[in-house]
Amino acid sequence: MRADRYVFILVGTVFLSACAEQAKLPVEAGIGQNPKLPSPVKGLIPTVNIAPAEGWPDGAVPKAGSGLTVTAFASGLDHPRWLYTLPNGDVLVAESNRPADAEGARSGIAGWIMKKVMKRAGAGVPSANRITLLRDADGDGKPEVRTAFLEGLNSPFGMALVGDTLYVANTDALVRFPYKSGATQIREAGVKVVDLPAGRINHHWTKNVIASRDGSRLYVTVGSNSNVGEVGMENEVNRAAILEVDPAKGTSRLFASGLRNPNGLAWHPETGALWTTVNERDEIGSDLVPDYMTTVKDGGFYGWPYSYFGQNVDERIKPPRPDLVASAIVPDYALGAHTASFGILFYEGKQLPQQYGGGAFVAQHGSWNRRPHSGYKVIFVPFKEGKPSGPATDVLTGFLSEDGKALGRPIGIATDRTGALLVSDDVGNVVWRVTAAR
Repeated sequence: MRADRYVFILVGTVFLSACAEQAKLPVEAGIGQNPKLPSPVKGLIPTVNIAPAEGWPDGAVPKAGSGLTVTAFASGLDHPRWLYTLPNGDVLVAESNRPADAEGARSGIAGWIMKKVMKRAGAGVPSANRITLLRDADGDGKPEVRTAFLEGLNSPFGMALVGDTLYVANTDALVRFPYKSGATQIREAGVKVVDLPAGRINHHWTKNVIASRDGSRLYVTVGSNSNVGEVGMENEVNRAAILEVDPAKGTSRLFASGLRNPNGLAWHPETGALWTTVNERDEIGSDLVPDYMTTVKDGGFYGWPYSYFGQNVDERIKPPRPDLVASAIVPDYALGAHTASFGILFYEGKQLPQQYGGGAFVAQHGSWNRRPHSGYKVIFVPFKEGKPSGPATDVLTGFLSEDGKALGRPIGIATDRTGALLVSDDVGNVVWRVTAAR
């Protein structure tokens, strides 16, 4: 038998076997302060249920929730990942993807399969390495200005402005650029503030950044280099963590750890607490483990890789660390298993209906390790006195076609100058704008 035919049959067998496992619970069972956590499903291979990237047909849009309407704010972008709104209302869009030299945590047949899976999901395109500026000066939802604001970056993601300094989180370093209000392009070269964990594997490559209220500190997310430490914990130094950066000194320290893949960052407008969204581990069944959003405590440990959602031990990790498990913080609010929850935004605008005031919007990029699919939508979680206060409701849906293809995948969230909600869609190559329905 020819070797390529053998590989084809082997890969086909893997895919067929991976399709067998099914969720026993609705995804809603894994949402809230007390999610259901069934027993792990043990198997030789993970569930693989990818939604092939299709893109939106002409004129098609997501489905907006009750009292809302959605239109395209900008289209024809190149894998738009993250959004950031400047004080003057200009919107920055990080057009980015995985760095070309990152090999990923898996090798051999498993690594080859994973690369094919990610490509099928729309994540295999080259990185544009660009930040685009969109200016809608009159607030009509149609930007009059669209320029290449920054180019030649290295898989950029998060952005933060402090005074006249714009910070950009590349995959391998936090860099700064001089910024003048109203500028539509930055030509100056960036200056490195601190290195960020990257290297050959660089499994979770996205790095987000948020500034403290006084601008004296920056907080940077760094995802793990693996699913559950299988490449060795020596390759996880300062990963699965949020780092605190002193930009004046060019130093960083571990702020919080045990967060498998943190992405979204937001300050609660009333309590001042830092919140993050976290993508949890895979490969123990369609019902485990719920992604979550949580407050981030200085010095806090959140379980990865030794436990999940508090003290629920992951038996795959050897040697175990019962000392760390005992200290693991239970997250504040589960967001459903494998939903890939990224963007988080506490709404302080006036454009949307009153019930959204003070609550959190969350963009769910969508699953590959769950059958049936989960995520692929934007949800809203109400808050009261600084804590989640009710069930999540749908804000944007319709990102999956009836036959299971991904028309789009929401990932980043911001608001424009009018208070309308903006959502980046890196499969549809669109930024959507959500307003109150007339």
